Amino acid sequence: MIENAKKAAAYKAVDAYVKNNYAVGIGSGSTIIYAVQRLASKIREEKLSIVCVPTSFQAHQLILENNLQLTTLDQYPELDIVFDGADEADSDLTLIKGGGGCQTQEKIVAACAKQFIVIADYRKNSKKLGDNWLKGIPIEVIPMAYVPIMQRLKSLGGTAELRMAQMKAGPVITDNGNFILDWKFDKVPNDWDKVNTIIKMFPGVVETGLFVRLATKAYFGEADGSVTEKSA
Repeated sequence: MIENAKKAAAYKAVDAYVKNNYAVGIGSGSTIIYAVQRLASKIREEKLSIVCVPTSFQAHQLILENNLQLTTLDQYPELDIVFDGADEADSDLTLIKGGGGCQTQEKIVAACAKQFIVIADYRKNSKKLGDNWLKGIPIEVIPMAYVPIMQRLKSLGGTAELRMAQMKAGPVITDNGNFILDWKFDKVPNDWDKVNTIIKMFPGVVETGLFVRLATKAYFGEADGSVTEKSA
């Protein structure tokens, strides 16, 4: 049921937005697998010329596995569109991302795109952040600064934890060689943009998993196979 919902959202988004000669950002996560598969079939069927920029090691591998043309932001600093998932999206399309630890690259690529399209299943569609996603907001930090930053985050309310690895001893290490803190806020702020700016100013913070005013539109696959669309 969940996989069908993800697939429905991914297919509808790709079919609606991809055009010939596009430079496309490829996000990370389980839903993106279906988007890349649909993109690959669309390129073959319609003989499109498309180049793809990955946001993570996973996205890089997906592009290669599906025989898509891989490129970088060095060659294409402005992208036509980005497809990416989300851990949660509120009514304004403010997002929490970074459950997979790739939020820094994802935000860089999203900020380079003319359109940022979110694809996810119905569980990620919320009225406000924290309704469904209970693991907190991921924040990538320089390793030596993680304890001071944890203390600063606690001063904002809630708790902050160093994300620990599941298959090795010690913390999760990002693609950039950094740590991740998960900040579990105790109340929903009135202004996520302000909160994001405050956290970004903490010395040692690389990037947050708050995506404010970046998403253009979201496609949420429903349990019955339909797709709910939400615009920013």
